[in-house]
Order: sequence, then structure tokens, then C-alpha cells
Amino acid sequence: MPTTTDRPAPRPVGELMRHWRERRGLSQLVLATRAQVSTRHLSFLETGRSSPSRDMLLRLAEQLELPHREQNHLLLAAGFAPAFTDSPLDAREMAPVRDTLRQILAGHDPLPALVVDRGWNIVEHNRGFAVFTEGAAPHLLRGPMNALRLALHPEGMAPRILNFPEWRAHLLARLERRVALTAEPRLTELLREVGGYPHTGPEPDLPLPELPAGGDLMVPLRIGYRGEELALFCTIATFGMPLDITVAELAIETFFPADAATAALLRG
Repeated sequence: MPTTTDRPAPRPVGELMRHWRERRGLSQLVLATRAQVSTRHLSFLETGRSSPSRDMLLRLAEQLELPHREQNHLLLAAGFAPAFTDSPLDAREMAPVRDTLRQILAGHDPLPALVVDRGWNIVEHNRGFAVFTEGAAPHLLRGPMNALRLALHPEGMAPRILNFPEWRAHLLARLERRVALTAEPRLTELLREVGGYPHTGPEPDLPLPELPAGGDLMVPLRIGYRGEELALFCTIATFGMPLDITVAELAIETFFPADAATAALLRG
């Protein structure tokens, strides 16, 4: 059965629609035009003078770019059944998903790879991930291990990240975009927490990120590991056309060598 968690009692559906429209910075005219409805009808829906159909809610949700979880909340507020299931990752029906994740992670060894949920909690990782956990404080490695805490905490990876200011800015920007997209309180609190960590990278006197050097294709993660410097870049993959909230919110982060020396060190 679909479930919804981490939310108070639903607000009126019209109030929710207006909340998300304003959060996206859209006028009624713009949203109505995109959804191919009249501005008058949209106004009636937001004020409760008209009741939306299920199809209308899903159409508006698509134009508002609402995540699956928020689409379910919108439907529930209008008295409809959720459109998407929300299955625990350890549920029996999720076995194909778990098997796929483990195949991807194992196939990426010895390079680091991990799977995170919507809150950046690590739900799976491979053996190569040990590159990131070496020397980290035990309290950061206890479950649920959080990838952002591990990376930015002064007792985690931060002292070993050689380009800490720019990597920190990159991670915080990703989290800020997710907060803007979902308005999820737990993510807002996580942003407040990790954004408040001391700037204790190898160069603490450089609070602002440096611009990438000419010719760089992307910002690499430069990290010290057993007396060597590793340069890695990250790719992020998600499942295509998911119909389950848990599946939709999973992200597979795989790291690749950014130079020949790193490739030789890791594969050796």
C-alpha cells in the first residue's frame, strides 16, 4: 500500500497548489497557460471555489515540477488515492532494485561508488568507497551514514580534501537545489547543519572556491589518500520512469579517475 511520512495533516488542496506555484515563482497566468487551463479556473481551484479532478492535479503537478512524494501529498489533500507507491528498500518487491544497485556497485570496484536516498543517507556502497572513509571518526560511519556529513565534517573527509572550498561549494549548491525543489524540512535542517561546519579543509584560509583552471572540463574531487593525491570526478545516475517514490529518490554516485596517476593508483 502507498504510504506517506514526515508530514503533518494535509493542508487544503487549493492552499497547497498556491504554495507550490508561489514557491516556483509563477503567476497564475503563467501556470494556467502552461497547463492549458483558464486563469479563472486556476484561481477557483486555489481558493476552493472549484474542486480539481485527479487529471488536473497531475497536470498542474507536472508543470510545477513536483517530485513524486509531493504529487502524492497533493492528491491526498484532494481526497484521491496516491499515484505512486512508497516501498521500503528492503521490501520483497524491491529485490530487483536492490540486485541492480549491487551489480552496478560491484562492477565499479575498485573505484568508489555509493547509493544515497533523498536525504543523502548512504543505503549501499562498494569496497572502493573505503577511499572516502579512511580516518573518519566512528560517529560519522554509524548508520545511517550520511554522505554530506562524511564529506564536510571536520572529523570526516574535510581535512583530506585538497580543494575543500570549491568541493564544499559544489555539495552545498546541490543540497540547496534539492531544498528549493522539495521544501522538505529535514533537508532544510541538514543544509543548516552541514553549512555551519567549520571550514577546516587543508587550506582553511580560503573560504571562497577558486575558479577552475583553463581547460578543466569539470570540478574534480582532490583528496589525499595514504600519502598520494587522488583526483576524481563524479557521475550521478537515477532510475528511468520510476513509479515508486523510494526508487525515484535513489541516486547512484560513481567516481572515476580524473587523471592517469589516479587511475593507476586505484586500479593497482
